[in-house]
Amino acid sequence: MKTVLITGASSGIGEQFAHIFASKKYRVVLTARNEKKLNALSKQLLQKYQINTLVIPLDLGTPNGPKELYDEIQKQGIEIDVLVNNAGFGSFGYVHEQDISEQLNLIQLNIASLTHLTMLFLPDFVNKERGKILNVASTTSFYPVPLMTVYSASKAFVLSFSESLSTELKGTGVTVTALCPGNTVTGFHERSKTENLKAINNSTMNASMDAKKVAYIGYEALMKGKSHVVPGLHNWTMTKLPRILPRDTVTKVTKKVLEQT
Repeated sequence: MKTVLITGASSGIGEQFAHIFASKKYRVVLTARNEKKLNALSKQLLQKYQINTLVIPLDLGTPNGPKELYDEIQKQGIEIDVLVNNAGFGSFGYVHEQDISEQLNLIQLNIASLTHLTMLFLPDFVNKERGKILNVASTTSFYPVPLMTVYSASKAFVLSFSESLSTELKGTGVTVTALCPGNTVTGFHERSKTENLKAINNSTMNASMDAKKVAYIGYEALMKGKSHVVPGLHNWTMTKLPRILPRDTVTKVTKKVLEQT
């Protein structure tokens, strides 16, 4: 039986990934900060799919979090076949008005921890000549987003890191895929304090996608070994704007779209 490790598994896209992999008869290792939610999800997976899970409540927003997670998995004697780096969060507002510690925590979780976990598991994958890594990026990976400046920059890193790594690993049996969703129905907007934005309340949000659909598109791309995937035609079109319009124009447009009501 193959095993998948899913970070940020307590809700949203991460939770849906857990259901998908469990339905494919993977053993699932779940990690996030919320132990109560992880235990509830673990019970659901067992009842619905008869799949055993391992719950590891942990804060990956700390510098030591990734190594603690890796060490615990090694201690349990579990071999990971698929790593899903889903944990992350966003924030909204002008950079000079943001809480510094929150922004540094965002960088730690979205960039440093994702990179750290990848580098911890990657040698094992390469040595056994098999393994898959999925990193959750964003449509904002493709262009700067004023008012979500640090978040969009962090996701630009994830996409660049994933695509470069995907090419590095050609011929090793290991693949890396970046999933780049647009607006998705999750708890993201509540935590990032963007639920009242014009972009969330106007007609463009008819393009919002269900987390289950986004996760499944990501799963299929991962299984095919694609370097990246953008779910939905609307989202795919948005990622092409920097190729059509001047970058300054794109940046001005995204700022206007994200202005609060």
